[in-house]
Amino acid sequence: MPDALLVLTTCPDADTAARLAHALVDERLAACVNRLPGIISTYRWEGRVEEASEVQLLIKTTPARFDALATRIAALHPYAVPELVALDITVALPAYLTWLHQCVTPDR
Repeated sequence: MPDALLVLTTCPDADTAARLAHALVDERLAACVNRLPGIISTYRWEGRVEEASEVQLLIKTTPARFDALATRIAALHPYAVPELVALDITVALPAYLTWLHQCVTPDR
């Protein structure tokens, strides 16, 4: 079991991305959220190939908080099916992992 996760999602605009990022960090579901504006996504939706400008979120959390984070993203996200992909962080600076865990521990 990994110590931490990198969760990816995309947002339709900067305002949505900021709202999600702040909510996730404020609610201790994520230690940090990076917003990468200016990406172009090409995807299939409802039988057609679509293209859209989006903001990529890089969300750092723990496996223990993933289910709550996923539920919150689904509740706040404007997309019917938001991207939600979690990657195991298998190697990281130990001090960073300690900080990350402290940030997402609900009772702190």
